[in-house]
Amino acid sequence: MGDSALERKYQAGLKKRIERRFPGCFIMKNDSGLIQGIPDLIVLWKGTWAMLEVKAYPDADHEPNQDWYIELFQTMSFGAFIYPENETAVLDALEEKFQNCWDARIPEPQQLPLDRRRR
Repeated sequence: MGDSALERKYQAGLKKRIERRFPGCFIMKNDSGLIQGIPDLIVLWKGTWAMLEVKAYPDADHEPNQDWYIELFQTMSFGAFIYPENETAVLDALEEKFQNCWDARIPEPQQLPLDRRRR
């Protein structure tokens, strides 16, 4: 099995594990053909987000710009390379980030039912 096939297989399982860990999250696959080097996945959860570059193994090749994007997104919210050997550590860090962001948010306003809205 080639590197890209291993990565696709790992990514499919990873997405399921992320969805179990962060119920209700949205995981979207980015298109590196549109933005060269953009990380593979964006994870949206409760008003915050993370960008993850999926690799089949720790020393897999990095495409141009991948390191730059991961560093940028780490300063904005959360960015990381993820592979089987560091998955637990990355998802633990992501959970901490998501929890801290959510705890610090101002409570969302309650929406009024349509029949209670002023006209």
